[in-house]
Amino acid sequence: MSAGPHARFAPLTPALLDAAHAIEQSAHRYPWSRGNLAGALEAGYQAQCLLTEQDTLLGYFIAMKGVDEVHLLNLVVALPYQRQGWAALMLEALALWSRGQGAQKLWLEVRASNARAQQVYLRHGFCRIGVRRGYYPCGHGSREDAVVMSLDL
Repeated sequence: MSAGPHARFAPLTPALLDAAHAIEQSAHRYPWSRGNLAGALEAGYQAQCLLTEQDTLLGYFIAMKGVDEVHLLNLVVALPYQRQGWAALMLEALALWSRGQGAQKLWLEVRASNARAQQVYLRHGFCRIGVRRGYYPCGHGSREDAVVMSLDL
């Protein structure tokens, strides 16, 4: 990780939803809505954020626990902090939490067009498992495939 801000993990709370939504809007072509983010918190999903010492939101992840697995629903890093290792740090934290929950696998879907994210996941030990056809909306009524990936814990 490059010499940059020091960060700490904290729960993603309703007070941080506006900042999280702003990151979501700037980082994704088809972002989650503020309602999606609020719903994830209301559902009790594991939602953690990375904050600088000055409480600037660097990024966050949201995951859903299953019986013996965890499903990563969303992971995003604010544009000014991308390519600095923060996504890998969040993946490590998620894997550690998942193991503590007794999970055997960590699952995710990623847009087929998002090669950069796929490379991050592959470097972190995830394997490509398959494809979900037409999983993501991509405007004008069309859909994009998702690459399904998993990590053995």
